[in-house]
Amino acid sequence: GWPREKFLTLRSADLRLDPGAGAEQRAGSPAVERHRTASGEAHDLELSVHEVVFEGRRALLVAAFDVTARRKAQARLLQAAFYDPLTGLPNRALFKDRLEVAFARAKGREAAPFAVLFLDLDRFKVVNDSLGHRAGDELLVQIARRLESCRRAGDTVARLGGDEFTLLVEGVSTADEAIAVSERVHRSLAPPCLIEGHEVFAGASIGIALGGPATERVEHLLRDADTAMYRAKVRGSRHAVFDSSMHERAMAALRIENELRRALERGEMRVHYQPIVELSSGRTLGVEALVRWEHRERGLVPPSEFIPLAEETGLVVPLGRWVLDEACRALAALPERINLSVNLSGRQLLQQEFCQELREMLARCRIEPARLRLELTESMLIGNGAAARAALTQLRGTGVRLCIDDFGTGYSSLSYLHELPIDALKIDRSFVGAMGDDERKIKIVQSILVLGKSLGIDVVAEGVETSQQAELLRRLGCEQAQGYFFARPVPLEQLSFQG
Repeated sequence: GWPREKFLTLRSADLRLDPGAGAEQRAGSPAVERHRTASGEAHDLELSVHEVVFEGRRALLVAAFDVTARRKAQARLLQAAFYDPLTGLPNRALFKDRLEVAFARAKGREAAPFAVLFLDLDRFKVVNDSLGHRAGDELLVQIARRLESCRRAGDTVARLGGDEFTLLVEGVSTADEAIAVSERVHRSLAPPCLIEGHEVFAGASIGIALGGPATERVEHLLRDADTAMYRAKVRGSRHAVFDSSMHERAMAALRIENELRRALERGEMRVHYQPIVELSSGRTLGVEALVRWEHRERGLVPPSEFIPLAEETGLVVPLGRWVLDEACRALAALPERINLSVNLSGRQLLQQEFCQELREMLARCRIEPARLRLELTESMLIGNGAAARAALTQLRGTGVRLCIDDFGTGYSSLSYLHELPIDALKIDRSFVGAMGDDERKIKIVQSILVLGKSLGIDVVAEGVETSQQAELLRRLGCEQAQGYFFARPVPLEQLSFQG
């Protein structure tokens, strides 16, 4: 503190760190001023000022309380309530508050337009899984700094949670202007981030929603930008601008999701079986189990409408478990020479209890494990990397056979394929269907057949619909195929076998 003699010679302005702030602050009661100690340390004082008469003269009686610790605690609480602890960016609560302010300005006399950008990092999970969560956190911090560099005065960059960020951009009235901001963000994210000695490229998908005088409800903007971001991610594009049709599709997907949940409970799911034949003789070698949804009002719902949704929502786990159980029961009733193929999702594969559940099903149905073939897509295997390979090795230990479905549509390398414990490949139907018109597709099919032979594994051609396709596949050396040309998927009781 100050020596008494020195203190009595000082004016209040000498003690204030901001001399010009005193008069304005005293307009309120009590007021808070920042004063300095003799050592120069700053302290916050709460001042109550009262006018008194002392020895016949008017004077001011000032009561000062040191509130430094209290104000620091309040600042910490404010920081925790409105800022993300990892990146220091505004959090969801503060972003919504600023969005409300922008909405009010848009509705007021200013009619000030604005835009909301919703950003989701691409393949962030891969960084977490491969380099660890500490590296993932460091990546988020670096991304936050880059996003701040794109922010103009008055704009807000926030982290909502996980790998989701938002930008509130003021003064933007057209989609082109918002897209220009999006492109600026993409440019800032383009250089690699250096994370623990590794170069990490962090692309993003961005959804854009425009706000202005015509905006009806402020809470819809964040939802709409999120919807547009998801559309951009699905399309593989850098960004997408929200339109009303996106919301309609999102509502339709929600409706189908709810109906799909009820379908599992109501027993509306069915399993149909499609034969896999030997091309040289037409003899049935096996069947593939394919799930169908027999909706009580719409009839048979195409798998393309509900399988991606089941994958996204996690419903594919109980659905896949039910299909596998039904297929194992069917396999127990089929002739012993017939094998059965069942599609397996990535979520199922990576579940810790899946192998044990599979063993129990095989034992309960009393079937030879080698008669069951589990099919996994190429992209799913690559997307889950080492975890998928470890899970495949465990599965192989149960005695079942493993097959890569839709082969040729992913990004497998020969060395990667050589490491996988697989027994078969399925040539994607897109190559088979285009063989008559595209010489390159014939070359691809031929290459896959040669690859399968060199690895000593079976190759099955999918989607064979004409006799010309079947004959061409025979000439190329393909031994097994399935498709409408041979038989459509049918219920178990309608299944018939050739040879």
